[in-house]
Amino acid sequence: MVMSQEGFWNNQTKAQEVVEKLKRHKRIINPWTKLKKQYDELSELIEILTTDDVKIIKDFQEELGKLEKGCEALEFERVFSDSLDEKNAIVSINAGAGGTESCDWVSMLLRMYQRWAERNGFDCTIVDILPGEEAGVKNVTFFVRGSLGYGYLKAERGVHRLVRISPFDTNKRRHTSFASVDVIAEVEDTGDVDLNPSELRIDTYRSGGAGGQHVNKTDSAVRITHIPTGIVVQCQNERSQHKNKSMAMKVLKARLYQRRKHEEEEKRKKQYGEKKEIAWGSQIRSYVFHPYSMVKDHRTNHETSSVQKVMDGEIDDFIEAYLKMNLKKGK
Repeated sequence: MVMSQEGFWNNQTKAQEVVEKLKRHKRIINPWTKLKKQYDELSELIEILTTDDVKIIKDFQEELGKLEKGCEALEFERVFSDSLDEKNAIVSINAGAGGTESCDWVSMLLRMYQRWAERNGFDCTIVDILPGEEAGVKNVTFFVRGSLGYGYLKAERGVHRLVRISPFDTNKRRHTSFASVDVIAEVEDTGDVDLNPSELRIDTYRSGGAGGQHVNKTDSAVRITHIPTGIVVQCQNERSQHKNKSMAMKVLKARLYQRRKHEEEEKRKKQYGEKKEIAWGSQIRSYVFHPYSMVKDHRTNHETSSVQKVMDGEIDDFIEAYLKMNLKKGK
């Protein structure tokens, strides 16, 4: 076995790739082996069944139900066919038009994804956050680390719409707010994405917390602008300027890699006449708090009236519905 060979762990990067590959295979092989065993046992049982064996028939039906659910779960694994699905996710949420109301919506979505990550065993770390002027958050970037982090959260990419009675409106009027969620994979091997130092503008500033309070008194936060594309990334989570720069560079490379992949996908889609405009009017999901309670995904038509559960991180059904839809479409 490769992992038992002497010196296997000397190259940590290569060793980690092997470990991740092993995990991917085990995620498919172990459930399949278990299902095959269940199938064989049920096949043997059906040979001895008679119409008088009421209890055995009931047990058989229960075990058959478990087998069907297991097969459905294994079938669902097919949605993670992209080479990036196994990677960690880098999530950014940006407020749309609407001032304080939209900033509050960003903070609500951030909490929703943090709760989702917690309930699913992912580690969630904020690397940059800009508070709103009065309340909420203008924009935030965070890592969701764990197997299939990107595979799941890529389903959340798009514009999210909120309809509610605004707590910031003294007249208690209904407001509609928007926030844009962007999800990219954290990739170590970014292929031919090379960063020319002359195309980068690197600024440092003091890390700031809510209310303008400084996290520290040195210019440790880093902002990097990729001049050719206009992509801007920043990191203020670490206390060391060096660490913040390293993290920001990692995010920038991931964004450029994702941008290149997106351009390649758009070229392929044009061959089939398929193109979708990304704009504030093309929201992927609506969260309605008033005059009724409903969360609806406009891509899959999956909906629920349990708004509070969704805001507490119970979004798995929405994610799975989207991933299954894409599987059927062959995407």
